[in-house]
Amino acid sequence: MKKIFCLLLLLLVLLTGCGQGSGGKDAAAGGNYTVTDEHGTVTTFKQAPQKVLTLALSSDGIIMGLGMEDKLVAVNYLADDPVSSNLVEQAKKIQHKIKNPSAEEVLALKPDVVFAYDWSDMNRVENLRNLGMNVIVLKGPATIEDIRQNVRTVAKSMHADSKGEELVKLMDSRLTQVKQQVEALKLQQPKKIVLVSLMSSYGGEGCIFDDMCKEAGVINGVSAAGIKNGQQVTKEMLVKIDPDLLIMPVYNDHGNFDIKKYNQEFLEDPSMQTMRAIKSKQLFYPNEGYIYNCSQDVVFGVQEIAHAAYGKAFAMQGAQHLRLK
Repeated sequence: MKKIFCLLLLLLVLLTGCGQGSGGKDAAAGGNYTVTDEHGTVTTFKQAPQKVLTLALSSDGIIMGLGMEDKLVAVNYLADDPVSSNLVEQAKKIQHKIKNPSAEEVLALKPDVVFAYDWSDMNRVENLRNLGMNVIVLKGPATIEDIRQNVRTVAKSMHADSKGEELVKLMDSRLTQVKQQVEALKLQQPKKIVLVSLMSSYGGEGCIFDDMCKEAGVINGVSAAGIKNGQQVTKEMLVKIDPDLLIMPVYNDHGNFDIKKYNQEFLEDPSMQTMRAIKSKQLFYPNEGYIYNCSQDVVFGVQEIAHAAYGKAFAMQGAQHLRLK
């Protein structure tokens, strides 16, 4: 019975025209082009994809940034959550929301291409490829430069190289603005901050947040203490780091997680009361749609960190999303 089901799925793929593929230069309709993804897999596209599925909120954001949200057949389930997403208005236009879709769910959406980060389940990626689908693997970014490369790869896959370069230029322009604004402060000593994350092993040296801190002109206290991303950050470590400011978590999973209780227990823990940031109540509650962003909108994460450290001069009005006009 299972074999029959798999054959039917494969037949469905063939009937809906999912072929192997990947991207090249902007060109006239017709003519093959190829794209090499993060794992070195080469995909050949016969034409630019018209139906797109990405398996993460950040890659949804890249497609939207290229002005191609009309091609998305679904978006991440957090896209319409104002606590976790900066794409709420855009997400309202896309009815289907996904979390961890099965191969059957992906096939039912009939995408011409699927984008997945290399932190995804590679078995699922191979299963989709074995069913005849085009899957482009992006790099789980550890630096802003990695995000630039992902933007270029997505744009290339969409047969829109020039749009990718244009979006990268917008990123760089915004980063330059923030850098110049920080330099104008003529700081004697950068603020030392710590990100309090629900992912207790996130935030150290070698993660995107660490690179964002460098761009924002602050010291990432966890990284400065020699703690690498992936290492558990204990409360004892935080007390020893003794940051000037804590960036607190706000994630609540559409109201299903009691973040207020979590933060209260953290801040009232007796072992934490000697920490400078807690004694002086230097706590910042960010827009997590920026702080944890791995799309071109990481530039707003940089600005949000500068806002936390250096005040309202860096505050943003309304939801921000870097998008080609």
